[in-house]
Amino acid sequence: MNYKPVIGLEVHVELKTNSKMFCGCSADYFGKKPNTHTCPVCLGLPGALPVANKRAIEWCIMIGLALNCNIRLFSKFDRKNYFYPDLPKGYQISQYDQPFCEKGSIKVKSGDSTKTIGITRVHQEEDTGKLIHDTVDGKNVSLIDFNRSGVPLVEIVTEPDFESAQEVVDYLKKLQQIVRYLDVSNANMEKGDMRLEPNISLKLADQQGLPKYKVEVKNINSFKFVEKAINYELKRQQELLEKGETPKQETRGWNEKKQATQSQRSKEEANDYRYFPEPDLPPFRFTQDYIDKLKSTLPELPWQKYERFQREYNLSAYDVEILTREKKSADHFEEAIKVGKKYNIEPKEIVNTIINKKVDVEETPPALLIKNIIFSKQTTTIKMDDLENAISKILNENALAVLDYKNGKIQVVGFLIGQVKKILGKNADTSQIKENLEEKLK
Repeated sequence: MNYKPVIGLEVHVELKTNSKMFCGCSADYFGKKPNTHTCPVCLGLPGALPVANKRAIEWCIMIGLALNCNIRLFSKFDRKNYFYPDLPKGYQISQYDQPFCEKGSIKVKSGDSTKTIGITRVHQEEDTGKLIHDTVDGKNVSLIDFNRSGVPLVEIVTEPDFESAQEVVDYLKKLQQIVRYLDVSNANMEKGDMRLEPNISLKLADQQGLPKYKVEVKNINSFKFVEKAINYELKRQQELLEKGETPKQETRGWNEKKQATQSQRSKEEANDYRYFPEPDLPPFRFTQDYIDKLKSTLPELPWQKYERFQREYNLSAYDVEILTREKKSADHFEEAIKVGKKYNIEPKEIVNTIINKKVDVEETPPALLIKNIIFSKQTTTIKMDDLENAISKILNENALAVLDYKNGKIQVVGFLIGQVKKILGKNADTSQIKENLEEKLK
């Protein structure tokens, strides 16, 4: 039988606000001493009242706008009730039936095709604490660090529109790129800034509607593991279906060591969480003017920058894809264009240098990049015979310098390069001379 994958995603993006979602504690918890960024609110102590972080809410709405969502003018927070050691209040402040953003979409290129992925909702919630499993005095213990408790999260839920692991990876990379362009999250999966849970199932290729089950997979912290976990789970489910068994609706975890998923618990339904409106926070009423002002603050998004670069600078799709992959690279390129105009350096020359020489934009300011391009244009490539003859002559005439080099005084290379350039001309390629000279000195 032919089966078709049906995959939906829940992605949590941790916002890089200065303070937590509902209190004034620092949200910069990574690598900090456990339980030092806490207060009665994020520890869930009796009588402590939450106050919503305005910037976090605005950033959530901006993500929704970037994903073409409808923004609700009336919204509220809800309590999601469940018991777990890392949830100090016994409930999480989240959103249920009236999220800030809903019904969006995003186009994702995967392979040779472009697919529209539906965005069900983009909503706000608070993060939980972190459980740490360790061994103390020979005993297995579980420790809890509440520094992360209350850090603002945005959850982005898609429609079950994915049909392969590769489509999921391509979507995640685009989503990561968007939130980084917005500068609202670092979105590093390895640090937990961006976490995902795919919901995976299979149906017959000609089956209408959705399968009667779905399996959620957790503990995925890299693009490589996303692909492995989904492909493993699809294979596991297909083997069950081919035996005539329906896979159990459950939550499974990806086990990196075993390279397999393993059962964690039965999958909860919404009514298991007993959602109800958060009584300690009033609902939100936004005006359309307020939403329009937020929309006007959005930066140029990756696909907008991509189209403009092709149009304005007449660059190839390959060049533009590399330049716009990260906002800092695109900004660096445009700053270099401004500097290069004074010296008649064309955009194509700049992009060729950036890509071919793998320029590190953080270590090479635009002015230095242009200086290097000008220098390379003035540099003369040397014929190998002329280079070999010049190096041999200088080494024969400077036996003492050669001996110093072999005794560890590598700085004499500069002197020898200068002597070679006296023969070949001052515009001779220094790097070419240095490479061949060091080879002869071995």
